Amino acid sequence: MRILIAEDDVPLAHFLRQGLEAENYAIDVCYDGHQALQMASNQEYDSVVLDLNLPDHDDISVLKQVRVARASLPVIVLTARNRVEDRVECLDAGADDYLTKPFSFLELSARLRALLRRSHLPTSTVMTIADLKLDRVERRVERSGRRIDLTAKEFTLLEYLMRNSGRQVTRDMILEHVWNLTLSTGSTNVVDVYINYLRKKIDDGLTPKLIHTLRGIGYELSFRTEACQ
Repeated sequence: MRILIAEDDVPLAHFLRQGLEAENYAIDVCYDGHQALQMASNQEYDSVVLDLNLPDHDDISVLKQVRVARASLPVIVLTARNRVEDRVECLDAGADDYLTKPFSFLELSARLRALLRRSHLPTSTVMTIADLKLDRVERRVERSGRRIDLTAKEFTLLEYLMRNSGRQVTRDMILEHVWNLTLSTGSTNVVDVYINYLRKKIDDGLTPKLIHTLRGIGYELSFRTEACQ
């Protein structure tokens, strides 16, 4: 799942990014209100963690405009304000949850999981290809009923492949969506390395093979009788 963190406190944003990436979320970060609005309105996110005190916009306008642009996008507000009136204003403006600073990362993580469970239908929460199952909220992967332990980046890569099941995805597409890199800043070798990691955990010793190499193009995750090798 992809989460947008809108927070102008750079050390705090870095801390949140590290913590949530360790829990297998794909994270984008922005530091001002204009960028938060652009990203939340034009890109697909499963949730937004939104600081109210962002530069360029008054305290609650970003929240209101995000809600207008994306009516169903779950938003958790972070703020130093702890008055009842402030909480009521945020919830009335469209926030789904409200957490005051300073806060416990464990509590933020739990609130995020609860919010994602409420906001996703079961069919979109759990993805299944053949006997491979990935639970996007519980961060759990199984094949033939056996639990598969993945690193944070392996999980994000597998989720991206499963979201695009049956479609050809190029190495530069994977770099952009999984590593937030472009060919000018990253190497395609890292994609091949992590695909091999996934194959060893997902496909080795099992049939059908699900991860297919498309020579000269990239990869595809799909249920087939033969791989394109």
